[in-house]
Amino acid sequence: MNSLNNKNVLVTGGAGFIGSHLVDRIIQENPKQIHVVDNFFLGEEENLDEATAARPDLEISRLDASDLASMRDLVEEKQIEVVFNLAVIPLPTSLKYPVWTVSVNIGIALTFCELARANAIETLIHSSSSEAYGSAVSIPMNEDHPIKPKTPYAASKLAGDELVLSYVRTFGIDAAIVRPFNNYGPRQNPGRYAGIIPIVVRKLKNDEPIEIFGDGEQTRDYIFVKETAEGFIKVYEHDESRGKVLNLATGKEITINDLVAKMLQILGKSDHPVKHVEERIGDVRRHCGGVDLARKLIGFEPSVMPDQGLLETALWYQERL
Repeated sequence: MNSLNNKNVLVTGGAGFIGSHLVDRIIQENPKQIHVVDNFFLGEEENLDEATAARPDLEISRLDASDLASMRDLVEEKQIEVVFNLAVIPLPTSLKYPVWTVSVNIGIALTFCELARANAIETLIHSSSSEAYGSAVSIPMNEDHPIKPKTPYAASKLAGDELVLSYVRTFGIDAAIVRPFNNYGPRQNPGRYAGIIPIVVRKLKNDEPIEIFGDGEQTRDYIFVKETAEGFIKVYEHDESRGKVLNLATGKEITINDLVAKMLQILGKSDHPVKHVEERIGDVRRHCGGVDLARKLIGFEPSVMPDQGLLETALWYQERL
């Protein structure tokens, strides 16, 4: 089993939602050095407050992870051994700026594939997205599920995955792909690209009706972000993951209608008005991840959206919005 103890580790997108939680989790493994690269398009420096308190030697660089030259300079200077690649331009951006989103997301994946091919890094753990599957054809959606991305973002993430796998097959790089489903938890971006949970909290705070796209019967598989971070660590630890795509999900789906109702109940606001608005372009209808492979290869055992996790998330946003 591999260990991050005494390793030089790089997390791209490390000031983001999932990335910052992963940094916190990596610190528990006592790496020799941990470095974060983020362009701060989505990331926030305050997301790393806990990490910098725990590891004052944490280094943060404001760089573009798709820039091969700057990434080569960084990994060589810092003698990086392991890269967790979570840098990404998000789905909503691809609906307005598809060319930029696709070119950057593919460029990020290609950059670290090249660094692995050149032996500038030892191991690449690359983050994909469940959006690569598109809407569910069958449930649960395991790693053999048909691939039909619906948005430029989803297509860019799938292209990145295929690049990583091609470099594994052609050049023998040491790499694995993590495909997280919908994450929730503290630090999720509450701004323009916010998820449903911070949106609900913001609407409550402003005493505005909560807007649900379409009929609200679209489903998602929500996993608590700290469990996703644990999954990334387990993927690195287990050689059985190499050259494979592994879902990180709960295997349970919930409709957006039910999720909103659950949140309102937990927060004691069950009578708050909810209205339905026009369906969002590119929205997948149904998502529910299959986790048998992750359970088998890395011992991944997620929990299904506990009320405590949802409450912790909602209270975090209430304090900050």
